[in-house]
Amino acid sequence: MKPIALISLLAASIATPAILTPAAFADAAPIYTGLFSNTAVQGHDVVAYFTEGRPVEGSRAFTTEYQGAEFRFVSQQNLDTFLAEPEAYAPQYGGYCAWAVAQGQRAKGDARHWAIVDGKLYLNFNEDIQSDWNADRENFITQADENWPNVLN
Repeated sequence: MKPIALISLLAASIATPAILTPAAFADAAPIYTGLFSNTAVQGHDVVAYFTEGRPVEGSRAFTTEYQGAEFRFVSQQNLDTFLAEPEAYAPQYGGYCAWAVAQGQRAKGDARHWAIVDGKLYLNFNEDIQSDWNADRENFITQADENWPNVLN
């Protein structure tokens, strides 16, 4: 065996266990933040969905941590509203796509594809997925409620 091939083989055999470490199979975070971020809902103010009826970018000046993720708000008033009752404003299924959770899967929720149903905020992956979800919201919510939080494992 050539020395370079032997070195490559040894490097591969040493690296393989690191790839299979428990961290590689770790549970997903309870709040979706993306791969290189710790910010929930792509930095949008979750209270604003309820008060303004649209996604509004939050500010770094008004933040809090909830379930390990940073939530941003447009004002101190919205931050205080969230702090008083975070479970009322935080997106369902931790901001993961509601349709995906109904399927027993995880996918990112997009702040631009949202709905408030029975006083709860839901996010979807994209416009097409949201259209599918909207076609049978009640059933998908029931399925997602049954799957949550097991999909994090």
